[in-house]
Amino acid sequence: MAGASYDDRDGVIWYDSRTLPWRDARLHVLSHALHYASSVFEGERSYGGEVFKLAEHTDRLHASADAMGFEIPYTSEQINDATNALLETSGIVDGYVRPVAWRGSEMMGVSAQQNTIHLAIAAWEWPSYFSPEARMKGIRLQTAKWKRPSPESGPVHAKAAGLYMICTLSKHAAEKDGFDDALMLDYRGRVSEATGANIFLAIDGALHTPDPDCFLNGITRRTIIDLARGRGIEVIERAIMPDELANAQEVFLTGTAAEVTPVGTIDDATFQVGDITRQMVEDYDHTVRGEALG
Repeated sequence: MAGASYDDRDGVIWYDSRTLPWRDARLHVLSHALHYASSVFEGERSYGGEVFKLAEHTDRLHASADAMGFEIPYTSEQINDATNALLETSGIVDGYVRPVAWRGSEMMGVSAQQNTIHLAIAAWEWPSYFSPEARMKGIRLQTAKWKRPSPESGPVHAKAAGLYMICTLSKHAAEKDGFDDALMLDYRGRVSEATGANIFLAIDGALHTPDPDCFLNGITRRTIIDLARGRGIEVIERAIMPDELANAQEVFLTGTAAEVTPVGTIDDATFQVGDITRQMVEDYDHTVRGEALG
C-alpha cells in the first residue's frame, strides 16, 4: 500500500453506516463541502488495535460540526463502535483513522440548509508524520507568512477543513525552502502552532506553550501537559512572542500525527533535543500503548 494514491487502495471505508469497498467510497463533484469547505474531520491514531482517546476525538468531531452549523446524524457511541469495527475488519493494529463529516449536494450555493450531512471513516497503516531520522535529530521549521485568524474571523476552535488552507500553503512554502514544516504566528504576531501540531518550549526547566485562544487545544497537547505536570515539570500557558524563541533550550511539537516531535531549528535559531523532550517522547509512547511510565 505504500505510495498508493488514497483513492486507489484495497480495504474498506465506513460510509453513512455502510461498509464499502475502498474504491467505491465516492462523493459528487457538486458536494457543498468541496466548494465551500463545509466539512469537519478528526485525525486519530490506533495503537495495539485501539484508538488513543477515541471518545475525546469523537466528542470534538461533534463539537466541530456544531460550530459549523450542522449536526452529524450519528451518536458518539455509534461512531466509536463503527471505528472499532472498521479497525477489526481492516486488520489494522497501529494505524491512522480519519473520520470526516460534510454537507452533500442537494443545494449548490452559499446557503445549504437542506443538504444531507454525510459521515465517513477511513483507516490505514501509517508511519510517523515526520521521518524517524528527522524526528529525533529535530525537524526544521520556517516561520510562515500566513497567520492564524482571530476568533472573530471564523470557527477557530473547530477542526474544520477551511482553516487548513493556510496550513497547506505554509507547509508547501517551507518544504520548497528545504524545511520540514512551518511555524505559524497568530493575527497578533504571537507564536501559535505549526501547520498541524501544537508547540512547546523548554525554558530553564519549565515548559511554555501558547494559550490556545485562536487555534485548536489539541488532545495530544493536553496529554503532554498532564504528563509533564505528573513529572513535576512546571507548564506555563501564555502568550509567547517570536523573539522569545531565542530563550528556549528545547522545542517540540505535539499532535496525533506528529506525536511528540523535537524541533532542531526555527529559521536561524537552533535547539537541542534535551532531557525534557526525550522524557515527553518516552512518556507519550508508553501512554498511548497503555504501558506504565518508567
